[in-house]
Amino acid sequence: MTEHKRDNLFARPLGKVPKFVFDRSVVDIFPDMIQRSVPGYQTIINHTGELADRFVQQDSHIYDLGCSLGASTLAIRERIEGRNARIFAVDNSQAMLDKLATILQTQPSDTDTQLITNDICDIQITNASLVVLNFTLQFVPLARRSELISCIYKGLNPNGCLIISEKLHFEPESLNTLLTELHHQFKRDQGYSDLEISQKRDAIDKVLMPESLSTHIQRLKDCGFKSASPWFQCYNFGSLIAIK
Repeated sequence: MTEHKRDNLFARPLGKVPKFVFDRSVVDIFPDMIQRSVPGYQTIINHTGELADRFVQQDSHIYDLGCSLGASTLAIRERIEGRNARIFAVDNSQAMLDKLATILQTQPSDTDTQLITNDICDIQITNASLVVLNFTLQFVPLARRSELISCIYKGLNPNGCLIISEKLHFEPESLNTLLTELHHQFKRDQGYSDLEISQKRDAIDKVLMPESLSTHIQRLKDCGFKSASPWFQCYNFGSLIAIK
């Protein structure tokens, strides 16, 4: 098993905490960061592979939008050998894609995988049977989210699948507070200090903008999806599946 560097980005007092960016300082510690920060993350990745097995069509395209280090891409590739499908792994962080390129070299596959450095809102979706937005939409400006989902819908083939995994906001606020506190306790249990939790929260404030589950589902239906439903939730993190 590959050993990853431990996330200590916020372990020291930083004074004015800079806004979070997916730069080179994040690349090497990202696997540790997301595993220790997102409850249920590995379950979501594993079942992304399972959903790919069920939905990826012969000779079609798969889009991993906001792919980071390619966890979803790798899970998908394991399950779709022999379908002559093509994966487009897209991210606006060149540092992430450079690292992903080296990872892909160590895990050969007969599934063509193309790495694209671009804003996911500027990608044209075509001939798609599966699109994945795993903890990505939450970083897209609110004003552009409907446009992106509509673009994905138009580029999906009939019966194509969209997976959206997100941090969620809940009402009433007392419930949101409870789930947030449970999430923070999860992070403490993973070894994060209160200082790290506090500074990370400041770093992602107004960078990561969560929405409610009902907002996600209504947007998906407004864009034309015939079904949209959550399939996984742990505290204030969840994953939805939408079918064209």
